[in-house]
Amino acid sequence: MRQFSFFDRLCLVADSALKTTRGIYDTKTRPTPAQDIDESKMSDQEKRHAASLMRINHTGEVCAQALYQGQALTAKLPNVRDKMEQAAQEEVDHLAWCSERIHELGSRESLLNPLWYASSFTIGALAGIAGDKWSLGFVAETEHQVCRHLDDHLQKLPIQDSKSRVILQQMREEELKHATVAIEHGGAELPKPIKGAMSLMSKVMTSSVYYV
Repeated sequence: MRQFSFFDRLCLVADSALKTTRGIYDTKTRPTPAQDIDESKMSDQEKRHAASLMRINHTGEVCAQALYQGQALTAKLPNVRDKMEQAAQEEVDHLAWCSERIHELGSRESLLNPLWYASSFTIGALAGIAGDKWSLGFVAETEHQVCRHLDDHLQKLPIQDSKSRVILQQMREEELKHATVAIEHGGAELPKPIKGAMSLMSKVMTSSVYYV
């Protein structure tokens, strides 16, 4: 098996960044969980609201990709790097599902995705430099915060929007699995100030991406 140099991995990261922010997925993704669910009748306002929520979730997945790629680039142990890359690959499905649903609702992905990708990649790289236990701790905390956002969005979706609902439910199940795997592989619990900063950053992202 070829051993990639740091420069090789840097090139792969750049390729992933371009594809993620442009909505190009070069892997075979699983079909959306909503493929067999009929579209429900919603008002234009309800569609815009649902699309905005799905846009937030899509950007959240863009951030997750960036976080994992940043961590994989700087992770010290090969098995930790492999876990980061595997998690990023699984998240591609979520990206594709959210993107497809956004377009079904007549909207588009956030124009701010490149900015949020860059920010999350930097955080991931710094976490990897800090050490693998902290890197994995960031994964666990990020996924737990994502699950809380998904719970909130499941409450806020129009009641008749079954297609978006089943997508978010499937995503929540898999995000929780990623958090569990990170903890099982030695992820450390992050200090409260760091958790608070992550939560604040998440609030800024959700409030801006809802509209842009």
